[in-house]
Amino acid sequence: MEIRRVRQDDLLSLVDLCRDHAAYEGSEYHENGQKNRLAQALFGAHPVLYGWVVESQGSLVGFMTATIDYATWPAEFFLHMDCLYLSEAFRGQGLGRKLMYALSEFARKKNINLIQWQTPVQNDLGIRFYERIGARSKDKKRYFLDVEVDVKVHV
Repeated sequence: MEIRRVRQDDLLSLVDLCRDHAAYEGSEYHENGQKNRLAQALFGAHPVLYGWVVESQGSLVGFMTATIDYATWPAEFFLHMDCLYLSEAFRGQGLGRKLMYALSEFARKKNINLIQWQTPVQNDLGIRFYERIGARSKDKKRYFLDVEVDVKVHV
């Protein structure tokens, strides 16, 4: 198996893995042109998304994506790992650890000292993995606000 940076010819398979990832987390997945937007985010003039894939015998079986973000309190950049997903048959083989190593190496090259992410509370397998690699958690509640919806704040 090979872990490598995502390429443009991976995008259809990446969208398939995103669908699988959503199903794994019990979330809805609405297909609406993700391939084109992912292409722009990953390969446009100013990439805002960085991605890695796991390839086995010519097929993609996992992926990880991250963005570079900025934290106000410490006034430093950090990596936000947006997704880490491995197809069920490929879990427990050390691939998650190798993906996290690749992300750590990317952070070091960018002079970034912290990686952050979140996972659903019911993702017991993922939580055990993250704790085994030395990650620590902070309880927070995550909110979502659709900007198309009328915000209940009047100015």
